[in-house]
Amino acid sequence: MASPISLTLPSGQKMPALGLGTWEAKSDEEVATALNTALEQGYRHIDTAFVYENERAIGGVLQKWFSTGKLNREDLFITTKLPMVGVHPDRVDMFIKKSLNNLQLDYVDLYLIHFPVGCKYEEGSVRPIINENGEIETEKKTDHVALWAKMEEQVDAGRAKNIGLSNYNISQISTVLQTARIKPANLQVELHVYLQQPELVDFCQKNGITVVAYSPLANPGFNKFLEKIGQQPKELPNILGDAVIAKLAEKYSKTPAQIALRFLIQRGVAAIPKSVTPKRIQENISIFDFALDDDEMNTLKGLEVGEVARVCDFKVFPGLDIHPDFPFVAAK
Repeated sequence: MASPISLTLPSGQKMPALGLGTWEAKSDEEVATALNTALEQGYRHIDTAFVYENERAIGGVLQKWFSTGKLNREDLFITTKLPMVGVHPDRVDMFIKKSLNNLQLDYVDLYLIHFPVGCKYEEGSVRPIINENGEIETEKKTDHVALWAKMEEQVDAGRAKNIGLSNYNISQISTVLQTARIKPANLQVELHVYLQQPELVDFCQKNGITVVAYSPLANPGFNKFLEKIGQQPKELPNILGDAVIAKLAEKYSKTPAQIALRFLIQRGVAAIPKSVTPKRIQENISIFDFALDDDEMNTLKGLEVGEVARVCDFKVFPGLDIHPDFPFVAAK
């Protein structure tokens, strides 16, 4: 089942409303299993990033599909992202070319600035550099106007069909909009039923900026990531165990994940749930044969708790939250 619902970008290109997220899918075998399953199930929107270190594996799978004639490049919508160590006007060209080389593609459909804070770059670095004090090495305040001008050049050069932002707040988006020759086509942020960010979504939609939700199920595997990098686990929102969602799941003979994803789609937001489990990949795209009614949508809107439910607060990078470009407000 391909996604029958899509969002139209300012360029006129359509982005499937349900895509495959690939964060933390790193091994070639894991990527191949997930991506082959997704493509077989009808996924045509694939999301990655330079910092995920899986672009090369994704590119290898895609080339096999292209070479056998099962898919053409134009059939897919591919997103990747400029890493934090690339958030500087002098490094945009270099990093998009690295991503295109990894993906074995001539262009990506959407190129995003992954985070509004720029970090120091050393040859070969992928992630922010940690100094002797245990804090990341950041650039000074980012020149978002100059940075965006370099992003626009990627469209001019044909390396990106569309450009956008990720993890930017309303003030930062407004700064870009004031001087943009090519306005942002998309904002990708953490969004789920417990963290709905209605003001941010409304601002984007009123300004013709599409919104994609990452961690649309509140990233139940996030503590495995924290454990892997030697950090303490945190209390995570339990969307999949929510009684209200469970009741709707029973009514529609769906899983709680399918209810949570359908809620986002009906808000006009695209979603990119990450999974490497074939059964879940199939379930996540099977959300287009039912619809929640207005009362049910309002009930789910009532589950909003705000910033306390943010999973990906980027505080895994010590000292990042004191940078002037850090985009998130502290949870109350």
